[in-house]
Amino acid sequence: YVPGDWRYFILPVITLGVRPAALIARLTRSCMLEVLTQDYIRTARSKGLRERIVIMRHALKNALIPVVTIIGTQVAELLSGAVLTETIFAWPGVGRLAVEALIARDFPMIRGTVIFMAVIFLVANLIVDISYGFIDPRIRYD
Repeated sequence: YVPGDWRYFILPVITLGVRPAALIARLTRSCMLEVLTQDYIRTARSKGLRERIVIMRHALKNALIPVVTIIGTQVAELLSGAVLTETIFAWPGVGRLAVEALIARDFPMIRGTVIFMAVIFLVANLIVDISYGFIDPRIRYD
């Protein structure tokens, strides 16, 4: 690891990002295919709207709810995957700190890293829940 050299980011980013990106792309595609068969999409097309507007405003907005849910759960997987990735690539980070604390039997540090990762996971889920209201106006939080 050399700070500031972008070449050292390539393999860890690929390691952490390929699987979630593929999952999100596949889910987005399947949700879009399902939404594009709905009656309101046919109605929007018959009104003469351009295909781009139909897809971006009508179809994608309705297909995003399950995709956003999966993105929220992927945060937890990225955190757990970061432990292994940071250790393998010798990157400084919370994952590597947790592994070093386990090896040294530093229980307060282990608790701290677990609590930190849990808070990150909870905040990610909170952001996902709040974003539902922006994506779909039918969802209200009273």
